[in-house]
Amino acid sequence: MKIKDIHAVVTGAASGIGYCIALELARGGAKVVGGDLDLDGLKRLETNGQALLGEIFGFHLDVANESSVKEFIFLAWEKIGYINTLVNNAGILRDGLLVTQDSEGWLRKLPTAQWKRVIDVNLTGAFFMAREFASVAIEKNISPGLIVNISSITRSGNPGQSNYSASKAGLDAQTRTWAGELASFGFRVAGIAPGLTNTPMANQLSPEAQAEIIAKIPLGRMAEPYEIWQALQFIIECDYFTGSVIDVDGGARF
Repeated sequence: MKIKDIHAVVTGAASGIGYCIALELARGGAKVVGGDLDLDGLKRLETNGQALLGEIFGFHLDVANESSVKEFIFLAWEKIGYINTLVNNAGILRDGLLVTQDSEGWLRKLPTAQWKRVIDVNLTGAFFMAREFASVAIEKNISPGLIVNISSITRSGNPGQSNYSASKAGLDAQTRTWAGELASFGFRVAGIAPGLTNTPMANQLSPEAQAEIIAKIPLGRMAEPYEIWQALQFIIECDYFTGSVIDVDGGARF
């Protein structure tokens, strides 16, 4: 695929990696619709994208809400004519240890709501988006098509991130599963697993936690969102790439 031929929807597009991806797609000539709960961020996206002379638009989207996803896909399709590319980027953190014990011996458990919210957004949200995007595109005979899931290197497990790691491991499994299921329709499905990246999400971590992670990265720094975009650019342009996930982690291993 060529970037100029892409009509894309990008979730979590109001900031961080999704914001960068949406802008770079528009810069390359793609038509883009970004979705997010952050309406102010979407306004900035539209303003900055249009300053690049790109066709870029933002709509409210709650990926964990099935009705919101369906409405978003409909609005995006109407706005840019058709959709042939989905970037599943939306994700949240709600970190916590499975069980902890304080100095007085009191046990504290990871709340069920905290577990469920991350799974609902990061994993079920990606499922909703992929299902609705693919069903409409297939019905309308759109081909080729592309789905890219933004995973994480913590998919192999990371203390304090039971929910986040599980959601990203599940997203990798979906990537491989959907690649096999959708190939006959002319769709490729791939993933990108960033390491610690300089985004608002990463800045939720304390300086001490950031320093601990960076100490495990051979390149000695966070990734920049543009470097994640470069991996996506490869996936877009390599028509033989499907069913796999690219690690962009500076050599980090947890």
